[in-house]
Amino acid sequence: MLAFMQEHGPLVIDDDSSVIKVNPHPWNKNASVIYLESPAGVGFSPWNVTQKEMVYNDMIASEDAFAALKEFYVLFDAFKPNPLFISGESYGGIYTPYLAW
Repeated sequence: MLAFMQEHGPLVIDDDSSVIKVNPHPWNKNASVIYLESPAGVGFSPWNVTQKEMVYNDMIASEDAFAALKEFYVLFDAFKPNPLFISGESYGGIYTPYLAW
């Protein structure tokens, strides 16, 4: 949520402040951003299996992200000509190179 609201989105909260201000340079004015939680089943991601059936590793997480990205382009093919930049935060530094590969 921090990246969505503060770093990328339309609002900003300065350090040591509780006042919400309009971000004068939000990414959402100039770019489209897709947020993927990885691996599938964490956070707010829906998952239709039991906890015991949840099996994943770095490669599986990257394959799932690639499947999601391909499906995005099927559903929203108008975005195909746009440049694609892949980024990750924290352990995403493991998933993103696999996805790019």
